[in-house]
Amino acid sequence: MTVPEAPATPAAPFGRALCAMITPFASDGELDLDAAGTHAAGLVADGCDGLVLSGTTGESPTTTDAEKTALLRAVRAAVGDGVPLVAGVGSADTRHTVELARQAERAGADGLLVVTPYYSRPPQPAVEAHFRRVADATGVPLMLYDIPGRTGTRIEPETLLRLADHPRIVAVKDCAYDLLGSTKVIGAGSLSYYSGCEELNLPLYAVGAAGYVSTVANVAPRQLRAVLDAFDAGDTAEAARLNRLTIPLAELMMSSGLPGTVTAKALLGTGPVREPLQPAGREAADGLRKAYEELLAATSQLLLVP
Repeated sequence: MTVPEAPATPAAPFGRALCAMITPFASDGELDLDAAGTHAAGLVADGCDGLVLSGTTGESPTTTDAEKTALLRAVRAAVGDGVPLVAGVGSADTRHTVELARQAERAGADGLLVVTPYYSRPPQPAVEAHFRRVADATGVPLMLYDIPGRTGTRIEPETLLRLADHPRIVAVKDCAYDLLGSTKVIGAGSLSYYSGCEELNLPLYAVGAAGYVSTVANVAPRQLRAVLDAFDAGDTAEAARLNRLTIPLAELMMSSGLPGTVTAKALLGTGPVREPLQPAGREAADGLRKAYEELLAATSQLLLVP
């Protein structure tokens, strides 16, 4: 199966199939830039259109500003200029977020992933003002990150529709679990939606989303990409079949009580996680490996990509 070309378009400004990339650390806990470059290049070779760095899966709360910049530069060197790189710059502090955004722009980011400010739980007018401040601070397009389960604050659909009038606010990573609200914003046609929850990749794509930003893509990039390819080819039954094959692994990685960073690193063997996270236990790692091997076996033909 040959993976078709999927260049970025206005409807999918960063491509369709994006990986929320892990951040590799060496055994001593320091940033492993060589491993990061190798992993990034492998993801692109296996069908990822773009990469999201220093997000939730990238352990951004425990990496320094300097490490975020070093990671972005190392990945850029590994994948070249043609691969969209979206840099996570979110924080609970608007001033800090603006500074991170400017640093990412200088380091060559193609987009900025900006999460809703967390812990302080700002009301919607303050949420909107935060995003506008960041969007005004650089010339780089923004992907808003709506994940109320972690931040405690939703970006309400009405707020998203107002923010869409900013020329640099172009996309949303959607982890709100509100298919109705997301469908309404997608229908307005002014923001590109990316599913941030693997079980919603195909449903959101079917109602007009641009694609996904996936943690599971760290270990199964071709399998997730194939779902979109089948749908785009008009074979919705095949898309549904391929999507069903990914669900057991996605459920174990994302809904088993362990963070996706932990489960992805358990499968990849790319070094430790940073505290307060802890590595997966033996039983969990064995279950993940079994589900992963079953997915590989079920999609063995898919792996025969020239």
